Amino acid sequence: MPFNPLTYLKESKSELGKVIWPTRVQTIKLTIMVIVVSIIVGSYITGLDAIFAKIAERFIR
Repeated sequence: MPFNPLTYLKESKSELGKVIWPTRVQTIKLTIMVIVVSIIVGSYITGLDAIFAKIAERFIR
């Protein structure tokens, strides 16, 4: 069966109609959650990096 771009676009449009999109409130809550988790993980990694840098610095001296 050869690829038909028109069929693909029609099927894509049909599938997008079946999607249950999140509400505005859900989107905002999830966005805030992602930002908070990203900040926490970033801070944790930064802290570990600082600790390991100090340890490495002591071994190098």
